[in-house]
Amino acid sequence: MKYDSIVYRMAFAELRGINSALAQEILDRTGSEEAFFDASASQLGAMLGYGIKILDDTYRAQLLEKAAREADFVAAHNIATLYFTESDYPARLTDCEDAPLMLYGAGECALNDRLTVGIVGTRHATPYGLDFTERLVRGLAESLEEPPVIVSGLAFGIDIAAHSAALKHGLPTVAVLAHGLNTIYPARHRQTAARIVRSGGMLLTDYTSADAVHKGNFIARNRIVAGLCDCLVVAESAEKGGALITARLAADYNRDVFALPGRTSDRYSVGCNRLIATSTAALVTGADDLIAAMGWKKKETQPVQKELFASLSEEEQAVVDYLTLHGDAQINQLTVALNLSAGKLMGLLIDMEFKGLVIAFPGARYRLA
Repeated sequence: MKYDSIVYRMAFAELRGINSALAQEILDRTGSEEAFFDASASQLGAMLGYGIKILDDTYRAQLLEKAAREADFVAAHNIATLYFTESDYPARLTDCEDAPLMLYGAGECALNDRLTVGIVGTRHATPYGLDFTERLVRGLAESLEEPPVIVSGLAFGIDIAAHSAALKHGLPTVAVLAHGLNTIYPARHRQTAARIVRSGGMLLTDYTSADAVHKGNFIARNRIVAGLCDCLVVAESAEKGGALITARLAADYNRDVFALPGRTSDRYSVGCNRLIATSTAALVTGADDLIAAMGWKKKETQPVQKELFASLSEEEQAVVDYLTLHGDAQINQLTVALNLSAGKLMGLLIDMEFKGLVIAFPGARYRLA
């Protein structure tokens, strides 16, 4: 039975244990994916000079049947196929020995034409990590002459914060999934996934709609996040976690890795602090650090006369001074320290939020913007 060329490519990409180097060697010797599937196992053994399990006639026939069904799904849902021999395949992944031969994408994003920044971290993000992620993405959007693509994994915590910040500040964002494009996990992020596709970004995966979802997928997809990026930023991580795996993969791929430092007593800064201490990652506190380290070109801006602190009221200045010294504080702490009534302080903080001076976090905690 004859199939369209895309079916042969999709089936070829599913060969178990094959990487791009071996794949290219097989294609060079057989001539094409179609020729590989049309030949018998004995013919392939003669052409290749060796016999391996992936040459089995029954096994290859099963791959073709699966690929034919997937081709129907891809066509019906307007899904892009990015094959390792084609120009639209992410060029950065060609440097990675374990990169997939085929990627499936929903949305349109020029992965080879823009800077890419990966942002990953714990699913249990704290206000500290969430605030950093927002400031980092905002700073990249506002400061870079060439705005980057933000890459992450659509997971809870830092991942979804990175995608949401990119959407908020007009940057395309790519979500690398650990499953086929027939579903979205976690389901709570469906709306964000749809916005990513509508806003010039992409949902990207090397899994088909027929592939079962299991825990190992989430670890495996980290190699794609790491490989797609010019640099990777770990916003928060505990002592163990997927973000640390992604960071080590990125380092192995010779990507620049950065990490946000935190207090030694903070559980979700342990991983970042260790990455910095072992020189796996460079310390980063914001967009300017990242831009300088990467040598990226900033926008040319006209000098602006900054508003002097004299414009702050006495009470506002007291709040600024306290938060500068202590980092953050709850309302009851500020009430006692500044000798202000709860009502007056609440109104003051709301006004300061509107002025962009402070940021409110869950638990009635405030920090300087």
